[in-house]
Amino acid sequence: MSLKDFFFSSEKNTLAKKYLIPTRIIKSESAENAGWLLSDTPRQALIKVSGDCTISDGGYVVLDFGSELQGGVDITVNKVLNNNGEHCKYGRMRIVFGESVTEVLSSIGDGNGALNDHATRDMIVSTCSMSTQRYGNTGFRFVKIEAVGCCLQLGVVKGVLEYKDIEYKGSFRCNDERINRIFDTAAYTVHLNMQDYIWDGIKRDRLVWIGDMHPEVSTISAVFGHDECVERSLDFSKCCFPIDDENSASWMMYPSYSAWWITIHRDWYMQNGNKEYLLEQKEYMYKLINSMLKRVGENGELEFGNRDAYFVDWSSNGTPYMQAGFRGCFIMALGAAADIFGVYGDKDMQKKCLDAAENVKKIVPEYDGNKQVAAMCALSGLCDEKEIEKILTKDLLSGVSTFYGYYVLEALAKAGNIKAALDVVKGYWGAMLDLGATTFWEDFDIDWMENAARIDEIVPEGKIDVHASYGKHCYQKLRHSLCHGWASGPAPFLSRHILGVTVLEPGCRKVKISPELCDLEWVKGTYPTPFGVIEIEHRKENGRIVSKISAPDGVEIIK
Repeated sequence: MSLKDFFFSSEKNTLAKKYLIPTRIIKSESAENAGWLLSDTPRQALIKVSGDCTISDGGYVVLDFGSELQGGVDITVNKVLNNNGEHCKYGRMRIVFGESVTEVLSSIGDGNGALNDHATRDMIVSTCSMSTQRYGNTGFRFVKIEAVGCCLQLGVVKGVLEYKDIEYKGSFRCNDERINRIFDTAAYTVHLNMQDYIWDGIKRDRLVWIGDMHPEVSTISAVFGHDECVERSLDFSKCCFPIDDENSASWMMYPSYSAWWITIHRDWYMQNGNKEYLLEQKEYMYKLINSMLKRVGENGELEFGNRDAYFVDWSSNGTPYMQAGFRGCFIMALGAAADIFGVYGDKDMQKKCLDAAENVKKIVPEYDGNKQVAAMCALSGLCDEKEIEKILTKDLLSGVSTFYGYYVLEALAKAGNIKAALDVVKGYWGAMLDLGATTFWEDFDIDWMENAARIDEIVPEGKIDVHASYGKHCYQKLRHSLCHGWASGPAPFLSRHILGVTVLEPGCRKVKISPELCDLEWVKGTYPTPFGVIEIEHRKENGRIVSKISAPDGVEIIK
């Protein structure tokens, strides 16, 4: 199928809308009765005005909606006045969206990274009296409305949350409320990015980056079960990078991105058991795997051209550790491909993939200077997980990224140190909550906590502005996305290793439940399967774990 055919055959809107009242006013200037905008009034203009918020020329009001949203704002303008106080039909207003208070108070091009990238978040628009209109489509929590060359009488401002109206089937609760908040925030971060396709970020990177999707799909499996946006995104990526003239597949920008496409397909099949969909990928899968196999030498050499071909994540980009991370990703994809060819019934291709994976393991490049890369080495079997554990536990919260940090958690779990992984969840991801986050960020460094101001307040004198000060690579300063789906790793980690759920057979037909409570007294939750949810509860009693498990018909539980 061509990309054009894909668009015309499958493009559709599956999103719902919810209208939300602002929770507080952050700041206002030359705005009378701004508190009126916090009342729950109908989204309807009035001819006879009473109780409006009146904003004079150059004045503004900054509103907080209490949580990160994907969407825009509905603004009801009851009356436009000129600067002499006379009614006029038309006027202008500036609308600025921000994921932090600093961002909403910033201007494009002022040197702190404020941009209109992928979504216009700073705009001057025309308006008129007796109008209700929606503006914007971006990721935000805060909105600034400024009168430009006129006076505005605003009746209503409501946030418009645009989202998939789907059930949170998977859940996680324990006696530590911080961990509960982290699970919920991870799930919500991905939910906002589940539009018609899976995006990386709702403000920036509103793109289908297949190389970044694996943590998001893992979260979707643990929280929502099946959702068509996963398959739509996988197919979209395939259509964007079709089979080339050499009868093999193009890389999905980077070879590692193509590798993740394979791994996601295997994991998605294990969760949902849709063999028909996996068979639809058969031709492309063969071409892609053949492209990978012919680049693996018998002694472990990899032939992928220039250095950039070994990109896996930003934390290792341009460092000596790139190739080790790439090898780990590549080995994992070859293992996933072997599983897929097992479903296809092709034992010869299955063996080729496994043999190639063993060949790749013959060379172990430098890896011990980057925790993300080290984690990939452990998970792929390129290096011993116990040796990797020493690297991951040194300065436990340092050197972790929000993206490949998921694999740091998984590598610690593989080494049997689930307690350390849980400490990373609480200390690293929890630190973003301490700074006012309601969704998890594109990147975060634990060192940013020193003397840091919260993102939901005007930065006090002497404090460091986290959003405007930090970041690197493509996410510098205010360009940095504060809602990035790849940062959701704690949700699948908690489901798998604390609640104890491991899928053993496609479609969750056989599920192993083996909890690890660490210092927790109890944990309970649900896990979605194609047959319904598994209900799970574990408690410590007299030094042992007592479990209650209820599974739907069709799901075999192994303890």
